[in-house]
Amino acid sequence: MIEVLLPQTVVTVEAYGHESVDAPLYPEEAALVARAVAKRRREFAVVRSCARRAMEKLGVPPQPILPGERGAPRWPAGLAGSMTHCDGYCAAAVVRATDLASLGIDAEAHGPLPEGVLPAVSLPAEAERLRRLAAQRPDVHWDRLLFSAKESVYKAWFPLTGKWLDFTEADIEISAAPGEHLRGTFRATLLVPGPRVGDRRLGHFDGHWTADRGLVATAVAVPHG
Repeated sequence: MIEVLLPQTVVTVEAYGHESVDAPLYPEEAALVARAVAKRRREFAVVRSCARRAMEKLGVPPQPILPGERGAPRWPAGLAGSMTHCDGYCAAAVVRATDLASLGIDAEAHGPLPEGVLPAVSLPAEAERLRRLAAQRPDVHWDRLLFSAKESVYKAWFPLTGKWLDFTEADIEISAAPGEHLRGTFRATLLVPGPRVGDRRLGHFDGHWTADRGLVATAVAVPHG
């Protein structure tokens, strides 16, 4: 799912129904989740297994992937990447830092958000656009898609800024592609000063989305130029 949302320079590895995936941890990783519940330990391990397999495809030897500030993964020098996991699905996307400035991915179960969550994570204009989209395509849980898109935007934002980005500090407009396939694009207009990439300051992030196999997935790739 994630692969179709990103440029070809990005290596992605996914795991579905990951109970059978062999995902050993390095000791320093295992120490971080030693007291976590079994589900958390499993997802932590499987998503890192995906990331290490992606790194190997880029010629980077396996090594620990430890969380840094605000939990963002610390990638080896010369790489950029992102990871995501939800029930029954894990994915990692890795790219050479010379090919992209940053990237973010997110996957969620394709169902409605819990009651009360949408008002906390959306702007009034976003909520109104979701109502229009729901009238056109009721087979998509647009509230969950918006949440996922905001997660991907944040994951792409944080490595460039080292700062928090609130749900209400980016205004996301989602578009659906014509046809039967559930996929499309979105643009996140930043409502705070954007990061500087090269000689330009970003005012927005562009992303892609898809819904399939009971999941909704989003991705943002930030080019250098």
